[in-house]
Amino acid sequence: MTLTPYRETLALRGMRSLLAVATLARIPVTAGPVVLTLHVVQELGRGYGAAGLTGAAFTIGGSLGAPLLGRTMDRRGLRPVLALTTIAEVTFWATAQAMPYWALLLAALIGGFLMMPVFAVARQSIAALTPETHRLPAFALDSITTELSFMAGPALGVFVCTAAGPRLGMLAVGAGILVSGLGLYLLDPAIRSADEAPISAGHRVPRRSWLGPQLVAVLAVTSAAALVLSGTDVAVVAVLRDAGELEWTGAVLGLWAAYSLLGGFAYGTVRRGLPPLALFAPMALLTIPVGLGGDHWWLLALMLIPAGALCAPTITATADVVSRLAPAAARGEAMGLHNSSLTVGIALGAPLAGVAIDRISPPWGFAAVGIVGVLVALLALPAQLRQRAATRASDDATTPSADPAVETTTAAV
Repeated sequence: MTLTPYRETLALRGMRSLLAVATLARIPVTAGPVVLTLHVVQELGRGYGAAGLTGAAFTIGGSLGAPLLGRTMDRRGLRPVLALTTIAEVTFWATAQAMPYWALLLAALIGGFLMMPVFAVARQSIAALTPETHRLPAFALDSITTELSFMAGPALGVFVCTAAGPRLGMLAVGAGILVSGLGLYLLDPAIRSADEAPISAGHRVPRRSWLGPQLVAVLAVTSAAALVLSGTDVAVVAVLRDAGELEWTGAVLGLWAAYSLLGGFAYGTVRRGLPPLALFAPMALLTIPVGLGGDHWWLLALMLIPAGALCAPTITATADVVSRLAPAAARGEAMGLHNSSLTVGIALGAPLAGVAIDRISPPWGFAAVGIVGVLVALLALPAQLRQRAATRASDDATTPSADPAVETTTAAV
């Protein structure tokens, strides 16, 4: 394994500043859901079911809004979208802490719809800043920094809420989003490469010309991967609680995140990436038996190694493929769909694992999400095989035939 791909990628103009600003900008965004949950439970005196409903409203809004914001970005540029979403989110977090529950539920739906597209902006800009030879390590770095943001954001949210109360926590999230929006607005990362048509000169690309079976299959795999990750998160807690080792939850989840980081780092050094399905199918399959290690926290942590090491590579591969399949004029919408797929998967994974845990036993939380993941992989396989056959036929058609004179000379020599 060599670090050369990362050195060359980080040397590209604008890449270091993009990754730094995007990583910091994701922290308040990832802290938002846990802060909102604590506000509903502690300040409004509602149960976790009501808090989950608020989080679901925020998630639904985000899933619907991401592609539309991406489409607006394709047509109007980055800064108008950043200005709109920053103002909308700051307004939400500044006023939501004073709302009654039912008003908060509606505001969460609107706030999620206009959520600042930090994740999609970073990935779209990576596709614009990097040549295809460096896109894989660039997306690997994006997955690694995203993992770090998800490790830091919720922890900081809980810390602020515990120390100063959920209301101040919501104001802190709003302040963080304001700083993030201003940072991205001033940075104004490129969303078109130098050789791509500028936004003002671009033309509308029909969605049916790029949103084909292969891209749909990749989005399905993306959603299923997020479902497996979200369900695994819940199953880890349930299994350790059943074993009387709940105090080791943080250590196990931390190790799981470390496996993902190491796997993503290693994957970014390969010369040629793998299809998302080749990474996701083993990840889902290897998740099924993880619950067998639930008797001891260290055994559970060991069982998570194979599937955990494939987490970041899978997300990296899906983002890479989406960036290649979508034309530049529709890349924002395509990345918005990718983000929506992740959001939907995260929203579905926890309830699916929870039902299996409640109805059967905690180890079945892993099995349920893993089995669903394998089924999605099988459904996506035909599209993958068709694409491979089409690519092979295209390569054969574009391979120049040998010059008879050259062949004769070669044979003579």
